[in-house]
Amino acid sequence: MVTAPTVSQKRQTAWYFLLLALASLMWSGQGTAVKVLDRHLGPIAITFLPFFVTTILFAFLLVRMRRANPNSPKLTRQDWIQFAIAGVAGQVLAQLGMTWGISKSLASNGAILNLLIPVISAVLASLMLKERLTPLRITALLIGLVGVVLLSVSDFRQSSFGQMKFLIGNILIFGGCLGSSFYNVYCKGLMQKFQEVEILIFSYITASIASLPLFIWVEPFHFRAFLAFDWKSWLAFAFLAFFMYGASMLLFFKALQHLDVTTASASLYLVPVFGVLLAMALLGEHLNGLAVFGAAVVLIATLLEIKYDKVY
Repeated sequence: MVTAPTVSQKRQTAWYFLLLALASLMWSGQGTAVKVLDRHLGPIAITFLPFFVTTILFAFLLVRMRRANPNSPKLTRQDWIQFAIAGVAGQVLAQLGMTWGISKSLASNGAILNLLIPVISAVLASLMLKERLTPLRITALLIGLVGVVLLSVSDFRQSSFGQMKFLIGNILIFGGCLGSSFYNVYCKGLMQKFQEVEILIFSYITASIASLPLFIWVEPFHFRAFLAFDWKSWLAFAFLAFFMYGASMLLFFKALQHLDVTTASASLYLVPVFGVLLAMALLGEHLNGLAVFGAAVVLIATLLEIKYDKVY
């Protein structure tokens, strides 16, 4: 007989997976937004200008939170070092590596290399946080990977890893995958002392400061570029600032506080599923039978984690 606490625990796990699914839905729109802004801005500006807006908004939120809670722990020098590590080795590397890498490679290469993020996250979580790689989790990761591969058949056909001209771009994309995985795992370790919102905001602040030199020496930005924006460009910019870097990360970190990194990262396999569905709904693209089957496999892997993972 199933006990009440077990039922309640499963409901909570399902709720956290719903938050992860919503975050994945938002992340699936990043590629479309980047393509819209690519007409007006370079890769560094596309990456960090919306990021700066999110950081400023988050900073106001942080001030209100800490005023409302006078007992919030005061930041030490060691805390700032940890947030700097999370911001630079995590966010800066993840965001810049992916955006800049795709500009020097192929979008299909980026889609394929992104499949490594849940696997890299699982390995790092096992090494850094001593998380258990249970047979169920390994199986769910592998099933999800198979499903996404089936979804990405067209990307495999268009990809080109053998051409040297794409080598730098592919390395940058892989660096972005490492940064994303490291960020999730490292921030999970910081949740023992700080709230998930505080970790997110402080790491954004350090990442924003670290990225400023890129605008000075690598890609100087001119505000007149905004004059060429049409409504689609402003909508894409707002989407990146408020949803991609803002709401989605708040949802992901809320779930990450209660789930292991390995389990939470498996939800990233939903991103290409939602990407395909958005392309069908917004761009009129048609799903082939293999893509439908791949999406179903990914969903099965997710349901396996929700129903049978007993680590919590």
